[in-house]
Amino acid sequence: MHTEPELFFQMLADPTRLRISMLLQAQGELCVCELTHTLALSQPKISRHLGQMRESGLVQTRRAGRWMYYRLHPDLQPWMQAVLASMLDGLAGQSPYTEDAQVLAVMPNRPGASCCA
Repeated sequence: MHTEPELFFQMLADPTRLRISMLLQAQGELCVCELTHTLALSQPKISRHLGQMRESGLVQTRRAGRWMYYRLHPDLQPWMQAVLASMLDGLAGQSPYTEDAQVLAVMPNRPGASCCA
């Protein structure tokens, strides 16, 4: 997996994509419905950002039935993985990242219980 540094940082420069990246770094894998619920944004807007992130090589998808799940691409360069891990540590306790984690934690009917049904 080779993503140019400029494109990597361009993806993280957008506040919505940064929040998505932090959630994926913390949670591992999330479905679109979890992201729309957590970020309180429309599904088309979340999907547009995820599409850009997928095209850049930042995220990878997995389809399960009619649901699409996203995670940070496991083949990101080591320095990119280190940047994401450092950002998660550095942004811990800061708004809106703390609130995002709290909203996701109390989301009813998460994927294990067919969240998007």
